[in-house]
Amino acid sequence: MIETRDPAGQDRGSIAPWLQGRRGCRGRAALAIGIALLAAPATAADPPSWTQPTAPFHLIGPVDYVGTEGLAAYLIHTSAGAILIDGTMAENAAAIERSVAARGVQMRDVKVLLLSHAHFDHAGGLAALKRASGAQLVAGAADRAALESGVPPGETSYGVIRFPAVKVDRAIRDGERVRLGGVTLTAVATPGHTPGCTSWSLRLRARGKPVDILFACSVTVAGNKLVGNRRYPAIVTDFRASLARLSGMSADIVLPFHPELADLRARAARDTLVDRAALPMMVRDARAAFDADLAKQRQ
Repeated sequence: MIETRDPAGQDRGSIAPWLQGRRGCRGRAALAIGIALLAAPATAADPPSWTQPTAPFHLIGPVDYVGTEGLAAYLIHTSAGAILIDGTMAENAAAIERSVAARGVQMRDVKVLLLSHAHFDHAGGLAALKRASGAQLVAGAADRAALESGVPPGETSYGVIRFPAVKVDRAIRDGERVRLGGVTLTAVATPGHTPGCTSWSLRLRARGKPVDILFACSVTVAGNKLVGNRRYPAIVTDFRASLARLSGMSADIVLPFHPELADLRARAARDTLVDRAALPMMVRDARAAFDADLAKQRQ
């Protein structure tokens, strides 16, 4: 299959409605749409926000935002170095390095790289970031082959968008933990968007109270073939299992990888990130979109 950046895009199905409605979306609705809503694919190339640098900022506790305007990367400070979640696009690696430095961390002090899933807009920068830091890369076991080949998993409506291959140092499975300097993140397997799509849960204390954070991997279809996907035959079963899994979870804060950044920054500044309704809303919207897409593909 020819490599292409088709207008449908890797995650464009999830981002299109958010881009169209971001000026009018605020608070809970903006967060839920940014994470989960799936509509028709966008009609343009990669959104400019995906490569638009933005000033990094503090979120909560040891967690900072160091991604671009439209693609998230999260930096977690620990007593033994830092953890960086997601690398966004290959073009963004240098900008992420600058943002990490702006938050007081040298790249050599980034000890662990975590990944949400093996698509170019999230994994593309990992190879360069790993070279710059020497960090250990931890990713979902079922995405390992894709990461080490640079070829995304599954079959899609838009072809193949490659990214720089990168060696996985630890292939992680559901429930396994990553620990560094007193911080523990737990892998939550949420396959479907990719076979190894992994959300990460983190419990920390803020103002003397425990706060549960979920760095939520995508649960959108976003161009994936749900019918006749020979490279990922379990895709429908996995999507349904992940939606069921997430519907049974709770989170105080949900942090997306396609953020409604203006809202996220403002909510962090106002200390209003906590929203226990965000995860149920994410699951509800994603399930409705999945069912609609599956019915359409079965026609």
